[in-house]
Amino acid sequence: MKTEFVDVSETRKNLLVEIPSDVVDSEIDRLAHQYSQKVRLPGFRVGKVPPRIVKQRFREQILHDVAHDLIPRAVDDALRERGVEPVDTPDIEDVEMREGQPLTFKAAFDTLPALDPGDLVSISLRRVVAPATEEAVDQALEQLRQRAARSEVVEGRAVEDGDTVVLTLDRTRADKPAAKPEHHENVSIELGSSANPPGFDQELLGLKVGDHKTFVVHNPADYAGADLAGVDVTYDVQVTALKRRVVPALDDEFAKDLGEFDTLDALKTRIREDLTREAEAAADREIRAELLKQLAARVPFELPQGLVGREVERRAEELARRLFEQGIDPRQAQIDWAAFREAQTEAAREAVGGMLVLDEIARREQVTVSDEDVDAEITRYAEAAGRTPAAMRAAVEKEGGISRLQTGLRREKAIDLALSRATIVRE
Repeated sequence: MKTEFVDVSETRKNLLVEIPSDVVDSEIDRLAHQYSQKVRLPGFRVGKVPPRIVKQRFREQILHDVAHDLIPRAVDDALRERGVEPVDTPDIEDVEMREGQPLTFKAAFDTLPALDPGDLVSISLRRVVAPATEEAVDQALEQLRQRAARSEVVEGRAVEDGDTVVLTLDRTRADKPAAKPEHHENVSIELGSSANPPGFDQELLGLKVGDHKTFVVHNPADYAGADLAGVDVTYDVQVTALKRRVVPALDDEFAKDLGEFDTLDALKTRIREDLTREAEAAADREIRAELLKQLAARVPFELPQGLVGREVERRAEELARRLFEQGIDPRQAQIDWAAFREAQTEAAREAVGGMLVLDEIARREQVTVSDEDVDAEITRYAEAAGRTPAAMRAAVEKEGGISRLQTGLRREKAIDLALSRATIVRE
C-alpha cells in the first residue's frame, strides 16, 4: 500500500492512499464468492451461480462493499504507522476503484500539533468581589415586598392610576370595519402598564364598577404592536371589578411571613449573606473565564474548524434547550440562527483553545479522575434532578456519557491546578 501525507495547514492534513490492484481483486473475488452462495438468479440453483455472473449483476454493490471494507482499514493502518491522531473521523474523498486497477482515495482530517501550556506561574489574574452594599440589600428587600404583594378588591370609589380594572371589552379596528368586533371577558388591565395602548388608561380614569364607555384610541405609526401601528381602534368597555395591588409594610411581621426570621434585621442579615455568596460565586466565574481566555491565547496554531464548529453547534443546541424549558418553540422564536452562530464563533474559538490547553495540562501534570470522583458527580446530578444515583448513572451510561463526564472532571481539576499556581490579585 502506498501512502502520502500532505500538509494543507498546520492542523489540516490530507492522506493519499493507493491500495494495490491484487489486494482489490482478491477482495472482489472473495465477496463475489460470498454473493454466489446466497443470491437467487433465474436458471441457477442457489450456491451454483458463477462468480463471473455475480460480478456482472452485482458489480456496483460489490465495489461499494469492497471500498467500505478496505478504506477504513487502510486509513487506520496509515495513521497508526505515522503515529498521527486525527481530531475526528477523516472525510473520504476522490475514491477511484475498478477491477484490475488500484483503489485510490484521499482522506482529509484535522489533527493537533504539539502544544506547550507554558509556565502556569506566569498567569496573572484579578479577582474582584462586589461588596453587599446597603443599597443592594434594600433593592432585594423591595423585590421581596413586590413578590409578596396581594390584590384586594376596591369598593366605593372610581378608578385611579395604579388600579387594576377588570373589563368586559369589545374591540373594533377602523381598518377592518366589516369585521366582527373582538369580544373579551374578564380582561384585567393594570393602569400604568407599558403594555397598554397609548391613551387607553386615561379613558378609564374616573369610571366605577358597572360603568360603560365607548372610546377611540389612535395607535401611533411607531406603536410596538406592529399589527396595530397607525390604526384607530374603538373600544366598548364595561367595568366589572376594581382591584388594588397592596404591598406589605417593611417590618418584623413581613420578615416573619417569609419564614425563619424573627425580625426585619435578621432578614437583612440573611440577604446580606446571600448577596455576598452570590458576589463570591460571580467572582469565581469571572476569574475562571479569564483563566481560560489566557490559556486559549497560548495555543500557537489555528484551531481546526471542525472543533470550533462543533462548539458553535453545542451553544446553539444549548440555547434551543433553554427555550424549550421556558415553553418556547425555538423554530418560532424569531431568532436569526445564522447570525447567532456567527456571533458565537469567537467565543467558541476561545473555549476550544482553553479546553485543549487544559487537556495538555492534565496530561503533563498526570491529573486523574477516580471512580469516587465520578460517583460524587453523578450523585450531584441526581440530587439536582430529583432522581436516585442509580437511575442517573443508568441514564448517563445509556447515552455514553461516562467518558464525557470524566473529561469534564479532568478539566475542572486542571483549572483548579492552574488557579493554584497562578498569581491572583484580590480586590
